[in-house]
Amino acid sequence: MYFEQIDRPQRKREAAELLRTAQVSPKLMTVFYLLIVLLLDLINNFTGGILGMFSSVLILLISVVLGAGYTLYCMALRRGERAEYVTLFDGFSFAGKIILLDIVSSLFVFLWSMLFFIPGIIAAYRYRFAKLNLYENPDMGVFEALNLSKRQTMGYKSQLFLLDLSYLGWNLAASVPSMVLNILMNQELTQAVLYGIPATNVFWGLPMLAWTLVIGVWQIAVSPFYLPNYTCVSLSYFETAKSTSGLGKDAPPQSGNPPFDSGSWTPPDGL
Repeated sequence: MYFEQIDRPQRKREAAELLRTAQVSPKLMTVFYLLIVLLLDLINNFTGGILGMFSSVLILLISVVLGAGYTLYCMALRRGERAEYVTLFDGFSFAGKIILLDIVSSLFVFLWSMLFFIPGIIAAYRYRFAKLNLYENPDMGVFEALNLSKRQTMGYKSQLFLLDLSYLGWNLAASVPSMVLNILMNQELTQAVLYGIPATNVFWGLPMLAWTLVIGVWQIAVSPFYLPNYTCVSLSYFETAKSTSGLGKDAPPQSGNPPFDSGSWTPPDGL
């Protein structure tokens, strides 16, 4: 098994060119995706108590599946296929596996993070391609996707980290209102604990519902300018990892690697 030193700027340029030729606008698809997420978040603001807790969990799970649909749209772009807006909902056909994989991978990363911060980061990149494997092969088992990702990311973790770092400015820009709200909420919590000042759920004169709207609209305004490109570039890294490892759907078998079988299942070989 060998790995390739990826030319990140070139991959970004290639992704930008690909997005310009898309039949369904990537920016409009991103807006459509984030509008649905915003609508779900606004609905959640009107629920409270036990119903509110159930609603929050349900909306979180739906958002995970919608995120899978957005990635499936970008996968279709890379294959030269026409992906309609309805592609965003394709993940619901195997939503159970998507959610289970998200829970299991998050648990593994959390367990590694308990040892120290850096092992948690490494674990996150170790399982980076697990979801992509599942999206390509919905019949694949959850642990098979995780194990496959562990082997595919060998030699690519640092390159994936640098890729994410190159988009850090965009991520921070899209998160400005969220960061401000978190600071204000932490200040209110501190005052409640130290001085017994009751929480108001009103920050800078805006109730939580208004903040949800501000955060959602801000993300809709910023994300279309980087999220499609970032997703497509990440997919190109995935395709390179499959090619060099010989593991994954449509990957050329490499010496010493068994043929890929999307219907096989192997137990997890550790975290």
